[in-house]
Amino acid sequence: MARLLGVSTSGYYEHVKRCAATVLTPRQQRRADLEVKITDIHAEFDGTYGSPRITAELRERGEIVTRKTVAKIMAGLGVEGISPRTFKVKTTVVDPKASFPPDLVVRDFDRGRIDAVWLTDITYLT
Repeated sequence: MARLLGVSTSGYYEHVKRCAATVLTPRQQRRADLEVKITDIHAEFDGTYGSPRITAELRERGEIVTRKTVAKIMAGLGVEGISPRTFKVKTTVVDPKASFPPDLVVRDFDRGRIDAVWLTDITYLT
């Protein structure tokens, strides 16, 4: 075929490769469509939606897509949702003017017999 057309064999295969690179496969076309839809939804909700919410929104709009696919596309685009704040333990700030219960053990925890002193720690309570 290359002799008939008057081109080199390597030139023919380069041409085929270039044509294949410019034409999107159905899978590439679907991914490109999803990229556009994901960025539109992300912008529509002020950049707060992550992959679970965007997946739900796409499904409401009639798309059949998984959360992992949406997450992968979002990661490729560099798009992230805003996560809720993580729980932080708040400890009590000691008031220096507050009265404290008396120290009946006088910090001597070894009284020489079993069950003489019982202790607990409630510092985690707020």
